[in-house]
Amino acid sequence: MTLRLVEFVVAGNEASDLLPVRSAALLRAYGARRGFWTVLDEGPVERCLALLLELDGGEWTARHVVADAGGENGRTEDGEALAHHDGWVYVFGSHFGSKAGPLRPRRAFVARFREDDAAAGPLPVQVVRNRFRLHRAVNDALAVAPLGLLPPGERVRDRFIVETLARGTARAKSWVTRLAPDDLPLNVEAAAFTPAGTVLLGLRFPVTSAGEPIVVEVSGVPDMFAAEPAWPRALGAYAVSGVTPPGALTGFRAIAPTSDGGYDAVIGSIDALGKGSVLLDDHPGGGDVTSRHVRFRLPAGESGGAVPDADRLDGEVVAELAPFHHVEGLATLDGRVFYVTDEDHRVALWVG
Repeated sequence: MTLRLVEFVVAGNEASDLLPVRSAALLRAYGARRGFWTVLDEGPVERCLALLLELDGGEWTARHVVADAGGENGRTEDGEALAHHDGWVYVFGSHFGSKAGPLRPRRAFVARFREDDAAAGPLPVQVVRNRFRLHRAVNDALAVAPLGLLPPGERVRDRFIVETLARGTARAKSWVTRLAPDDLPLNVEAAAFTPAGTVLLGLRFPVTSAGEPIVVEVSGVPDMFAAEPAWPRALGAYAVSGVTPPGALTGFRAIAPTSDGGYDAVIGSIDALGKGSVLLDDHPGGGDVTSRHVRFRLPAGESGGAVPDADRLDGEVVAELAPFHHVEGLATLDGRVFYVTDEDHRVALWVG
């Protein structure tokens, strides 16, 4: 595959995910023919939304979007995944921590906004911090799924779970009741809503003992934003088979729905090299892994509920994205495929 490079200078200089703009009003406001949303860096979500736009004249530009989360301003960090649903754009936090732990409650959030609202003035953003409720739901689903999970390693467990519990207990945080000593730290990097209104969360970690990436189907995400919020429920977990190189560990980096009811995805390393990752200390086979564009489908006729004994999804490799290690998002728009990377501390859009 031959790709054309478009480079951007944007605040944070680090992009996560790539979501096509659907709002005609927003594109008109910027004089653009097409565009994508991305999330930047690890700051609060309201400071990290950006648009990558192809203007009517054919020039590409990046625009940092001014947003306002009201009383939640400054209380989130590390937005990783974007997804469309029912007229909203949803932003999912990583629910993870720094490279050396512990887990950070500020990263356990979901936000949403209306695209049309970004056409003029500060963009109103709704934020719900779930205080590890999603962590609990996904861990409970993983515990009963017959996937054969990769053990986290002693340093990973100590830094991410034991230390988080100790800090929360010392500070009398109510969320400690939603953590257990044998939990796995979750790193949510990808998301896509299904036609049934559930969401597929692609995990960068954990992975299976065979190194396969894991996707978890979750219901009730929009209900978190109700006047009387209800909390998400994990319906099931799947491993995507046939896409991981021999001897490697691969996690999700992005998921996007396809027009035929399947899902495109990017998989790659479970954490970045050279940044003091405790995950890679315990699992060095998950670091030096280049990205791949892959494709999978949920079981036929299913979306909105787990399938008994159908814990593995057959995947196929669409494209090798070597030499890139940090492909952070993909999208198909107007018959072309687009990828976004943060290689060499730059935001780069690659056009197929």
